[in-house]
Amino acid sequence: MELRFQVECRNDIAVLRCAGRMVRGTALDEFRRQVEQFGHARILVVDLSEVEQVDAGGLGTLLLIRRWARQHSVQMKLVNPSPFVLRVLEATRLTSVFEVSSLEEALCILQAPGERPRYAVA
Repeated sequence: MELRFQVECRNDIAVLRCAGRMVRGTALDEFRRQVEQFGHARILVVDLSEVEQVDAGGLGTLLLIRRWARQHSVQMKLVNPSPFVLRVLEATRLTSVFEVSSLEEALCILQAPGERPRYAVA
């Protein structure tokens, strides 16, 4: 399954929800181009929870996006990587390069200043 992504922008926060395979190809190039349109964002959250596979091209693209974010003073955070993606990030020692967090930690970032976190109870 090719990389699919959905973009949500709220104020100065851009959230990208990714799914499928983050592997070298045109979809990955389009993903990078879309991210580079968020120069106005203060925070970029990349949700990797539904990414099934990542290769060197995918890791390279994440590193390019990280460099772009730093050049534009955008805080980038990888959120909720799938178990496979987390293993790849750990094996390549990229967890020391990227800010990687859980969904719960990301929710705390995304809440309005002074607002207390709210959780749904089932």
